[in-house]
Amino acid sequence: MAKLKLGAVADEKPVKVSIELPAALHRDLRQYAEILAQQEGGTVPEPEKLVVAMVQRFIQTDRGFARARREKTG
Repeated sequence: MAKLKLGAVADEKPVKVSIELPAALHRDLRQYAEILAQQEGGTVPEPEKLVVAMVQRFIQTDRGFARARREKTG
């Protein structure tokens, strides 16, 4: 099985945000959650939890964002 980019999804106190997703993306997120649960040996997370983890991962690994953030605060 291929190693997914996400690991276990942290359960933190949320801030409520509403978004609409295309149906195809929601299906992909549900399938990703199922594969992630098999890989991590846990329960299947809700797709909404994956969105949070994916956005966090994206921001953490975006070098351009990190550079711009440093320039803005530096």
